[in-house]
Amino acid sequence: MTATFDTISTPLGPFSVAVAPDGRVVATAFGEREALLDRRRGLSLPSRPEALPGIRRQLAEYFAGRRTRFDVTYATDGTAFQEKIWNLLLAIPYGETRSYGDLARAAGTPSAARAVGAANGSNPICLFIPCHRVIGANGSLTGYAFGPDRKRQLLAIEGAWELAGFAAASGLR
Repeated sequence: MTATFDTISTPLGPFSVAVAPDGRVVATAFGEREALLDRRRGLSLPSRPEALPGIRRQLAEYFAGRRTRFDVTYATDGTAFQEKIWNLLLAIPYGETRSYGDLARAAGTPSAARAVGAANGSNPICLFIPCHRVIGANGSLTGYAFGPDRKRQLLAIEGAWELAGFAAASGLR
């Protein structure tokens, strides 16, 4: 698939977005062009647009704490189970978290927490499809492709870190 991309500066480092010709987001990643290619195999990214103004604006609002939902369309290409999990991720409200077990139960497969973790990890559209809102049953920040520190920072932006009492324990404010 051919897509255009842009890399946007954020408080958590560069964030890249690949968009199909029809305007749907096909991949996102913290990092540059290569990070997008790691998230979604088979992408061809021959050019970089001057800007994706709507996406840039939404990201700026999110990182400033003024946006709780992204208004973009997606083009994912997963298995039926992955798509089901990714849709459940979209249903996790801003400022809240769920465990892998919670998602497994919501998917109707209560013993499939590891499969949920694998589906979560294969999400090609991080942040917009909020895989960072999934934590371990004990509250641990496991399983985020871009590292636990970035996951902690995203949850802090959303207030989920403070709500769960993590900020005091971690010293993060």
